[in-house]
Amino acid sequence: MNDIPMIEPTPEIKKQRCKMMAYVIAAALSYGTWIVAALLWYKYDLFFAVAGLLISYIVLGIIRSKIRNSVIPLTQQEYQYSDMAIASWYVAKRLCFNYDEIDL
Repeated sequence: MNDIPMIEPTPEIKKQRCKMMAYVIAAALSYGTWIVAALLWYKYDLFFAVAGLLISYIVLGIIRSKIRNSVIPLTQQEYQYSDMAIASWYVAKRLCFNYDEIDL
């Protein structure tokens, strides 16, 4: 079998502030589409909610792929990553540079 070599594992974030940012980003990527649709349905109408659902699905998919391709090493982009893994990579590489230190 031709497996893709794993060069870097998904970073484990130890700082509480950085963990919270990763959880917020992962939740936004996972549930952002449904939150937009629910808000539009509450504020306007079901037609706008369905349109917002479709548009936000496309927009969040583009955002997810841009974040994924910007932080995950090129040789590992063939793997499937969850929203939490993408958020962990993003926070570790872009927001918290020294993610190995423990924040007390």
